[in-house]
Amino acid sequence: MLATSIPLAFAHTRTKGLGTRRGGARVASRGSRRVAVSQAPSEEVTTSSTSRVAPTAPTRRQALALALGAMAFGTTAATAPQPARAEAATTGARPVYFGNGCFWGRQHTFYEAERTIGRTDDTITSVVGYAGGAGGAGSKDTVCYYYGAAETVYERLGHCEVVAVDVADEKEMKVMADAYFGSFQRIPGLGMQRVDPQDAGSGYRNCIGLPGGVDSPLFKVIQDANVNGMKLIPGTGNIVKSGAKPTETDIINTVWVYDSAQLPFYPAEVYHQFHDGLGYKFPTEYTQGTKRNALDRGLISTTGCPEMRERSFADFVSTVA
Repeated sequence: MLATSIPLAFAHTRTKGLGTRRGGARVASRGSRRVAVSQAPSEEVTTSSTSRVAPTAPTRRQALALALGAMAFGTTAATAPQPARAEAATTGARPVYFGNGCFWGRQHTFYEAERTIGRTDDTITSVVGYAGGAGGAGSKDTVCYYYGAAETVYERLGHCEVVAVDVADEKEMKVMADAYFGSFQRIPGLGMQRVDPQDAGSGYRNCIGLPGGVDSPLFKVIQDANVNGMKLIPGTGNIVKSGAKPTETDIINTVWVYDSAQLPFYPAEVYHQFHDGLGYKFPTEYTQGTKRNALDRGLISTTGCPEMRERSFADFVSTVA
C-alpha cells in the first residue's frame, strides 16, 4: 500500500473561497449584501450594493478539500476533524464491524451487500476504519494508518483494519454476515483463510464487533452464517508490546468476536475510503462518485490523521470543491 509523493504542483489544492477578516470578523457575501460573521461589537456592517464584495465563506466541500489537501502535505488542516457519520455526535460509535485482511477490498464487499437490501449511494453506510485494540486511541483521540504519529498508529494500539456497517435488524445482519463469511477461501487441511494472506500480522486479523460481543442477540445470526465452522473466539482487545507477541493475532480459520461497546470503531482517513482493491481496481463510479457522495453527506470526513501523499488522491481532492 505504498505510494509515491505528490509533486509540489499539487500543493495548490482548492484553497480559494475563504472569507476575509476585518477587526476579528469574517465577512461573507450574500447576493449584493455583505454579512459579518462573528462580528466584533464595534464593527459596522456595510450593506451598500456598490461596496466591494468580499469572497464568500467556504462551502462544506471547499472546507473539506482544504482540510484534505493540508493533511496530505502534513500541514495543519483549516477545519476541525468531522465525525465519521453526520449523526455520530448524537448516536455514538458504529456498533457493528467486520475485519479480515485489507479493508479496501472488504469495503466493496459490504457495499455490494448493502445494495442487495435496497441501499443506494445516498444511503450506503459502509466505512473503513480500525478496531479491536486494547490501546484505544492515540494523541488527540486519533487512530491513524502507518504514516501517522507513532503513538497513533493503529497496529501499535492493537487495532486491525475493519469495515463498519449499519444493520437495522437480524435480517440485515444475516446479509452482512453471509457476505463476511463468503469472503474467505478454503485451504485443505487448514480451514478457512482470508483472500489476502500476504498482509500478515495482527493488524489484518479476522474479527467481528457487536454490541455485547458473544452475548449480543445478533451473535446467533453470526453463528448461523458461519457455515464452514470457523472458530469464533471472544476477544478482550489485542495488546501490542515491544518484544512480545500480540495477545490476539492473525490465526487461520479463527475469528475474534469483540464487544463493540468496549472496543469501539475508529474511522480511517478519507484516502482509504472507497479505495481500489489491493492489486485490482473498482469502477470509478465507486472510487470517485460514491466517495464524493459520502463526503457530501458526512458519512466520511477528515479524522485528524495525515492523508496519503499520492497523485491519484490529490487528483480526487481537486474535484471535491
